[in-house]
Amino acid sequence: MTERTPGYAERVAMFGVLTGGWTAQCCYALTRLGVPDLLADGPRPVAELAAETGADPHALRRVLGVLAAAELFTEDRDRYGLTPVTRLLCTGTTRSSAVAATLFGEEVYQSFGEILHTLRTGQPAFEKVHGAPFYSYLEQHPETSAAFSAAMGTASVPTALAGTDLSGLGTLVDVGGGDGGLLARVLARHPQARGVLVELPKAVDQARTKLTEAGLADRVEFAPGSFFDPLPTGGDVYTLTRVLHNWDDEQAVAILRRVREAMPAHGRLLVFERLEEEPGAAVEPPANERAAQAAFQGRLIDLLMLLTLDGRDRTEAEYRTLLSTAGFEVRAVRSAPLRSARAESLIEAVPSSDQ
Repeated sequence: MTERTPGYAERVAMFGVLTGGWTAQCCYALTRLGVPDLLADGPRPVAELAAETGADPHALRRVLGVLAAAELFTEDRDRYGLTPVTRLLCTGTTRSSAVAATLFGEEVYQSFGEILHTLRTGQPAFEKVHGAPFYSYLEQHPETSAAFSAAMGTASVPTALAGTDLSGLGTLVDVGGGDGGLLARVLARHPQARGVLVELPKAVDQARTKLTEAGLADRVEFAPGSFFDPLPTGGDVYTLTRVLHNWDDEQAVAILRRVREAMPAHGRLLVFERLEEEPGAAVEPPANERAAQAAFQGRLIDLLMLLTLDGRDRTEAEYRTLLSTAGFEVRAVRSAPLRSARAESLIEAVPSSDQ
């Protein structure tokens, strides 16, 4: 079969791919200036937006014009407004993308500029660009650390949680639990249960606020600290959600061993992670467009991890090996429907009987 020569449609598609980063940086810059928040109540003239943000009106008009042509903003006689997509850039929107836009537009964007370094060495470009590993950099830059914690707080609770039997739950210890979203969901459904949140101090402050607003803080013990340190003991269930994929094998095992040390004999560990296909395995085509988009976003996030962290998404077999090494026995693996970029599966494990 003769291969078809790329035509106009293919050139347009490729132009969109090659310039996608420009569009993203336009969204970042407007978010940094606070333009979406100024448009939250409706369209406004460029002159007003420029005066309130300190932007050059001619430059602002041209940037907004590009995004209006991309149907990300509305445009009517020099007045610009939000669309449902760019309303996500407002700080007051539920699960806002404003903080992510800033992180992606600054530290992450710079890291992708050195993607050749990662391809040639297998090492994160982030450290080459910023002079320190990702988490060390966060320790040195409190503002970025707070933004990262806030961005992680917008992540949804894994859909696989819904099918998990937590009847009779006493205490759930959420290790690296972010802003407490998973704990809030569990405690709301199980009024007899209590929770323990293990997180770094900045994230604990955010979680305390969220759980207080939900009327649940009196049922939660907050344990500021690292999951590499000794963990609170005696929990019936321990959870690790999107934690292990951030670390290399040695560090992931170290985290799991801390959980194993703290866990009583009757305890259970619930690991929520996206599972990669085994290398060489036949890949099922996505069932629909939404599933295809979710799969694509999942691969993009894995690429983001490649450039910024030492971790990665793993196969089921690889997670089983990590858990076994740390003293756990896998009891069940349950997949979730592809409803989001992460589409985490649940790996349920218990202390190994031979340890």
